[in-house]
Amino acid sequence: MAGHATKEIDAATLWGGKISPFSTSYGKLMMWFFLVSDALTFGGLLVAYGFTRHDAQDAWPIGEETFNSLPFLGHGYPLMYVALMTFILIVSSVTMVLAVEAGHRMDKRGVVKWMIATIIGGFFFVGSQAWEWYHFIHGSEFGKVELADGSQAIVKGHFGEIENFEVIEAGHHHKKGEKITEDLMHEFQYAAAGGHINGGVITLHDGTKAMINKKADEHMELIVKKDGKKYSVGDRIEGKDAEKMYYDAIYGGTANKVIYGANLEQNEYGPQQYGQFFFFITGFHGFHVFSGVIINIIIMIGVVMGIYHKRGHYEMVEKTGLYWHFVDLVWVFVFTFFYLV
Repeated sequence: MAGHATKEIDAATLWGGKISPFSTSYGKLMMWFFLVSDALTFGGLLVAYGFTRHDAQDAWPIGEETFNSLPFLGHGYPLMYVALMTFILIVSSVTMVLAVEAGHRMDKRGVVKWMIATIIGGFFFVGSQAWEWYHFIHGSEFGKVELADGSQAIVKGHFGEIENFEVIEAGHHHKKGEKITEDLMHEFQYAAAGGHINGGVITLHDGTKAMINKKADEHMELIVKKDGKKYSVGDRIEGKDAEKMYYDAIYGGTANKVIYGANLEQNEYGPQQYGQFFFFITGFHGFHVFSGVIINIIIMIGVVMGIYHKRGHYEMVEKTGLYWHFVDLVWVFVFTFFYLV
């Protein structure tokens, strides 16, 4: 028995019957086991998201209203950037297929070329996701306001440009009569959230008081997301009534009447749980994509060094490809749940 315990067993015998299960290698089979377990994790998260959304269906944010920005172009482009992100990620999955195919032909140069393309696509997606997070966290120009009856409403429309703040009472950094033209939106939102705007007069960080010179808003509409005494979830208020109610809240000099952006505690776009699920699920997926990019870089270095060519196969590229296709497939479901449905 002792002799059998120390006997060297070849791979074919170890698998039994000299045939590997499913005609695949041990390494690829273990990768499949990992991906199945990871799929169950993502599946559980998306199911939890679905049940939570069902309980607050009317107040839940609509993707095309929440994600409507393009870099350098501003608002008014619903889902266009996230659609571009998705397209790039799918294209990167195609380039990964081409890298694996080149490996089957023992084409080292082809493997390197297509893996570089995959890595570029991955970096673009991760960077774009970071940009989406930035805008989600900082919110829209209008924010979400609490109306006089206690209801809360998000605001749609075109926010009129703030031209300047005209100082009427000097502070530490500004003189009376000066027209401030820098960092206007940040100062405006900070003051509005803190209750430092009263009747069109804003109090800045340094104690300066100034009149707000601002162009008129266009096509303003309030969409109620939390019930109040008069308005219920789903109610819409348009035109002059919407403008009056909005600026009564903003210019009333009361703190916490407006919420800009989202974090784990408050959310401009809808229920608090939406922000929590969005950050966790998209962050978890983004971590997978970033990990995939790093793995691709490591494996590509091995390809360049000729490690896998000397082995006579590029199985490591295949296993990396399985992981990359998985994160692409998961994103299709995340994209559908958060942005389309």
